[in-house]
Amino acid sequence: MIRIAIVEDEKEYQDTLLSYIKRYREEHFADIATSVFSDGMDLVDDYHGGFDILLMDIKMKHLDGMKAARKIRSMDQAVVIIFITTMAQYAVAGYEVDALDFILKPIDYGRFEPKLTKAIGVVEKQGKKKYVMLQKDGRREKVSSDDILYIEVRNHNVYYVTAHETYTMRSSMAEAEKEFADYHFSRCNQAYLVNLKNVISVDKDDVQVGTYHLPFSRSRKKPFLQELSQFLEAGYDR
Repeated sequence: MIRIAIVEDEKEYQDTLLSYIKRYREEHFADIATSVFSDGMDLVDDYHGGFDILLMDIKMKHLDGMKAARKIRSMDQAVVIIFITTMAQYAVAGYEVDALDFILKPIDYGRFEPKLTKAIGVVEKQGKKKYVMLQKDGRREKVSSDDILYIEVRNHNVYYVTAHETYTMRSSMAEAEKEFADYHFSRCNQAYLVNLKNVISVDKDDVQVGTYHLPFSRSRKKPFLQELSQFLEAGYDR
């Protein structure tokens, strides 16, 4: 399912975008869910990273689209942003927040349809990844499964380790395993869940992922090696 947030303070344009998405859904047999926000502040205040595409007005009363996009980009590098604007020159600033495109008001379906198709194409290319909102130093970030080297459980906390950051969440190994079941992670022992995409080498006693060497347990070594072999034979993108 493609999840789209409409961030627009004018009811007329909210309704127009909703009707165009409904038409697009019917014409393309697309599985799309929509949410509507009347101001950038409404979106940013409780941003949870649950959207694939943001259709965002630039000029809004309390928090305009450009400021909202900057805040969202600090948490979420993956979401696709398309600006809605009355003046083309506003859209140039969209490059600062890696906006995909812009739509000029008044909006017509002929221009809207190919831009939404383009955005959905970008989302679908990202579809092999899982994104999770993780916390570090009081801030939230949207992290791709591809960037996670391994997940460690210790003292009822789960640590998500990437090449540059470690994020901590209150959870369990069982929950982490369930969450990443479809994204090529395998346990090398009770404490570590390894991203098979990031395995560099395997030795007699441990597996190297990034710069880390994680030990095998006696019971997990054979099933881990089997799962790694199946992953490599399947030829998944690395």
